Amino acid sequence: MSQTVIFKPFVSVPSSNHRERKLQNNIVNVGVKIQNRCRVVCMGMLAPRKFLQKRRKVEIFKDAADEVDQKRWRGLMLEIETTGSAVSVLRQYRTDGDQGLPRDLVLGTLVRFKQLKKWNLVSEILEWLRYQNWWNFSEMDFLMLITAYGKLGNFNGAERVLSVLSKMGSSPNVISYTALMESYGRGGKCNNAEAIFRRMQSSGPEPSAVTYQIILKTFVEGNKFKEAEEVFETLLDEKRSPLKPDQKMYHMMIYMYKKAGNYEKARKVFASMAEKGVPQSTVTYNSLMSFETNYKEVSKIYDQMQRSGIQPDVVSYALLIKAYGTARREEEALSVFEEMLDAGVRPTHKAYNILLDAFAISGMVEQAKTVFKSMRRDRFYPDLCSYTTMLSAYVNASDMEGAEKFFKRIKVDGFEPNIVTYGTMIKGYAKGNDLDKVMEVYEKMRLSGIKANQTILTTIMDAAGRCKDFGSALSWYKEMESCGAPPDQKAKNVLLSLASSQDELEEAKEVTGLVDEKTTSLAGVYRTDDDDDEDNYITSSDEDEDEDEDENNYEEDDDADGARETVLSDKAQDDEDNYITSSDEDEDNEDDDDDVHGARETVLSDKAQEGTLAYVGSQTEELVEL
Repeated sequence: MSQTVIFKPFVSVPSSNHRERKLQNNIVNVGVKIQNRCRVVCMGMLAPRKFLQKRRKVEIFKDAADEVDQKRWRGLMLEIETTGSAVSVLRQYRTDGDQGLPRDLVLGTLVRFKQLKKWNLVSEILEWLRYQNWWNFSEMDFLMLITAYGKLGNFNGAERVLSVLSKMGSSPNVISYTALMESYGRGGKCNNAEAIFRRMQSSGPEPSAVTYQIILKTFVEGNKFKEAEEVFETLLDEKRSPLKPDQKMYHMMIYMYKKAGNYEKARKVFASMAEKGVPQSTVTYNSLMSFETNYKEVSKIYDQMQRSGIQPDVVSYALLIKAYGTARREEEALSVFEEMLDAGVRPTHKAYNILLDAFAISGMVEQAKTVFKSMRRDRFYPDLCSYTTMLSAYVNASDMEGAEKFFKRIKVDGFEPNIVTYGTMIKGYAKGNDLDKVMEVYEKMRLSGIKANQTILTTIMDAAGRCKDFGSALSWYKEMESCGAPPDQKAKNVLLSLASSQDELEEAKEVTGLVDEKTTSLAGVYRTDDDDDEDNYITSSDEDEDEDEDENNYEEDDDADGARETVLSDKAQDDEDNYITSSDEDEDNEDDDDDVHGARETVLSDKAQEGTLAYVGSQTEELVEL
């Protein structure tokens, strides 16, 4: 049946009660029933906004000499971004004619890469400068190098530099100790990091606020929740600690309780912030919203944030959109996305993927297509996750012909299907009991070098059993163990539900280890609602887009340069929150889009602004801030 898209001239002010607000608009809604289940009217769907349109950049220079310097520096930055190596480019500029390599240009490059958190380039440049006669490598440069190694988790490099400093007669200070501690933490040596922290507490130097932030993060990432609680409790005791916990420490504790699954304690920490006079921020509310899966609870926290006078950011909107999409309330999800655009909040790539997923879950192909096309219009190029999500829209709509055509398009557009992409196709054919197609896709996946996971094997086992081939289903169950993917409770439930005779049931119980079960019911008694939920098998949200990020990503900015904080984002493999990103990851995003290589293009002006060579008038000490 055809699907109708109807346009709306405006969207009212933000409110979490999006369905009620829509009725109050007093607009005649005309729509069609989609799959005889829900009525969705896409009104004014993703109309272009002015702030998303391409703008011409204006470059202002002090004089002709400044123009030459600025453009030369910008060229150097882009060349480093393109080649991925800083030293080779700097050497070339060093021997380039009469201009050479001015100190300000090198210092500006270091500052900018520090702002961009490209610590590998920062360490590469500093290691090169150590052996340059024309550069006076000072103690501050050594501290900056230790800091870079700390951010990279390179504890061997940090130890080596600290040893050089000691031989020079320089006593270790709080900066060097904290950087070394962080290097151990990021390098997975939690015990070594703790040892340095305890030594600082007992014999000095006195830990700073940044030190406490980093040790809390190290404990939480190392699942040492008890130790993190003890440190935090010490900070709360004014008699025992000279420092009071700051906002970042509270955020880390909220994240810790989220990771531990203790929502009540997270709520208490949140409430204590107001009692202790610690200001709450968008990050605070976002962390609470990320706990909830029920759209009503997410909506309540969203309303509470607005009543507190705190403006939601792209992460706030994305969390609310995701909650509505998961609940299959596509109309509200779209309405929130429209509100985000009307509020002038620039959507991220992942925000678009979340909205796309909201329609894909319900198999709303035409609406998903509209979102998919809107991404390109707003200069967000769909990635493999976007394509896989769009593919799932066809699968959930039981349109396998359309899914096959789109699957071919994925390869034509230059992407290689991954395990989630293949799993989505297998899921679709399994729904239609087309076992031949299931095996065809499975073989293609194996030939491409991709090993099946537990979810895919469970899906194939279920499809085989529903085709009245219990013996084949039993073989697939045993295949899980041989493939190193032990069957979980869902797989056991599925196998038990496929038994159609008492003998098959007894055999299934023996294989699954449930021989003590007294029930003798057959044909589906073990299958739960969760097992039947198609979306619990494979969704595009299982895809880990950013493999370079930590598995449980809580990336707060430890620098003191005022960069924006990052929100909590649990990136476990089967947690759909992996779509959520922070504004931190899209730093300078509005200026990035014109550069097809992803290098950050700098707006040059006569001000000493971030991203210009004039910005480096600060002292070298700024480089060493943690």
